[in-house]
Amino acid sequence: MADTLSALRSLMASHSPPLDALVVPSEDYHQSEYVSARDKRREFVSGFTGSAGLALVTKNEARLWTDGRYFLQATQELSDHWQLMRMGEDPAVDIWMADNLPKDSAIGIDPWCVSIDTAQKWELAFSKKHQKLVQTSTNLVDEVWKNQPPAEINPVIVHPLEYTGRSVADKLKDLRERLIQENARGIIISALDEVAWLYNIRGSDVSYSPVVHAFAIVTSNSAFFYVDKRKVSSEVNTCWEENGIEVRDYKSVSSDVALLASNQLKPSFKGTEITGNGTNKAEDKNDGLIWADPGSCCYALYSKLNPEKVILQQSPLALAKALKNPIELEGLKKAHIRDGAAVVQYLVWLDKQAQEIYGASGFFSEGEGTDKKKHSKTTKLTEVTVSDKLEGFRASKENFRGLSFPTISSVGPNAAIIHYSPQAETCAEFDPDSIYLFDSGAQYLDGTTDITRTVHFGKPSAHEKACYTAVLKGHIALGNARFPNGTNGHALDILARVPLWKSGLDYRHGTGHGIGSYLNVHEGPHLISFRPHARNVPLQASMTVTDEPGYYEDGKFGIRLENVLIINEADTKFNFGDKGYLQFEHITWAPYQRKLIDLSLLAPEELEWLNTYHSKCRDILAPYVDESEKAWLKKATEPISA
Repeated sequence: MADTLSALRSLMASHSPPLDALVVPSEDYHQSEYVSARDKRREFVSGFTGSAGLALVTKNEARLWTDGRYFLQATQELSDHWQLMRMGEDPAVDIWMADNLPKDSAIGIDPWCVSIDTAQKWELAFSKKHQKLVQTSTNLVDEVWKNQPPAEINPVIVHPLEYTGRSVADKLKDLRERLIQENARGIIISALDEVAWLYNIRGSDVSYSPVVHAFAIVTSNSAFFYVDKRKVSSEVNTCWEENGIEVRDYKSVSSDVALLASNQLKPSFKGTEITGNGTNKAEDKNDGLIWADPGSCCYALYSKLNPEKVILQQSPLALAKALKNPIELEGLKKAHIRDGAAVVQYLVWLDKQAQEIYGASGFFSEGEGTDKKKHSKTTKLTEVTVSDKLEGFRASKENFRGLSFPTISSVGPNAAIIHYSPQAETCAEFDPDSIYLFDSGAQYLDGTTDITRTVHFGKPSAHEKACYTAVLKGHIALGNARFPNGTNGHALDILARVPLWKSGLDYRHGTGHGIGSYLNVHEGPHLISFRPHARNVPLQASMTVTDEPGYYEDGKFGIRLENVLIINEADTKFNFGDKGYLQFEHITWAPYQRKLIDLSLLAPEELEWLNTYHSKCRDILAPYVDESEKAWLKKATEPISA
């Protein structure tokens, strides 16, 4: 780590102009949350493996900013060369740089890895002290990263209409109508899931996300796809020609954006250009604007445009993708049923192992701890071996294509690390006398899943039960909410926290995120969170969103419960203001653990909801499990009386 920092500082000193600081963000050229092995530059430099964070290297300091999900993990992973900066508690990176770096400092960035939004925000912060943002011509981390993984060449796959529910032609038509409305003659699409959704393609360039490293440019009469051409088969090429999409080399997006800016970007072969009613007058007059999403388009491409001719607003595809069509919704429901069956099979297996190997009292009974004499010396379970078993159950299901994120399989104190990722060499042994939290999901051709359950195979303490019950009450309260159209996720976030707040408890993460249709497990533009940007987009019918409150005690345990919900129109008795009302529908199916619930803390209507959910759970999953698993499921979902 020290060698890496020394090598970077040497490059910073020899750069023209010399750099006083270098920013190393987590993101790739597309501002992705999850990135390929080759793009994990911040992890390589700092040793911190979380998915979110930013590293700053100065002449004599190294600091890492990350959010509340990762505070505990970062303190464990960062070496003495690094100082952790807690987002929301310590000064933001741009404020810290403006206040602590010398006047006239040069701060280096790779403009491909920084969004327009971020770069402009920093430039504003730096201007007060005449500090300047310097775009490096190469990525300095790449220059010192001797064993940087190569770029993978994985095939582009056409995602069939039976799963997408809408054709490429239909999506392009809607997009072009939006361009006309905004007087735009073209749009640059950078977000990988937006490119995949628009062109109905999937790939495997990024672990856990079925996307392809690609850009797209769409104008009123042409469409381009920028990708390593070695990934494109003749079959895919033919499909795109039929839809008027031209394939160009990934690296040519930069020069093509410059051509787009001067209205000289033209298709290179006949048949690509669309004529007739779809033509946008703005294109012909050269006075139209170029649309670029400031959150996902990188500063390098923005630098090729005339700033006065750019629409800087969220891509219209973000909302279009979030509003699932009936085929996508049906696929998501089916995927979650198969996924729920895998989770039940896992719990049955884990319950049996806990009893047979460790002499635990098991999922249902509250014994006084494990029978230590029974603990097998030859067999032991770890956080990784059990999560591998869970993956095996999922892999046996129809349409399985892989996990949707690294499984969080966490025992006892590790469950307090919100985004804990166990490693085979360092992970904990399974302990039936401690809480076990598993947050996991899968990619299926017909949908993406994400579920969290927290369980205990021994005797939970009264405090653990009270905390679990508070989390469950918040989970139920949010899932049962009815709210008028126009309500955003910031307004609803409190519903999941109130039961925790009553005891002076809380959690440092948002409460819900959208989920993709065989795409990213975290999908915007909406979310349910205390963070201000949750106000930006109202929740709408046919969106998906998770419901996942939690509670974490550092060094002791963590609790989280998570289901995926679909937003539907609600049939309310009244309709004040003619707004129309919305409600949630649970599509995740797996039981909650009865023995972790303090029934004295549940209201009658909460108990009624729990019994109704468990009854549905039993009926829906029973056809997908064998007889012994069915008997376990029946017991796990028996009606509970107060």
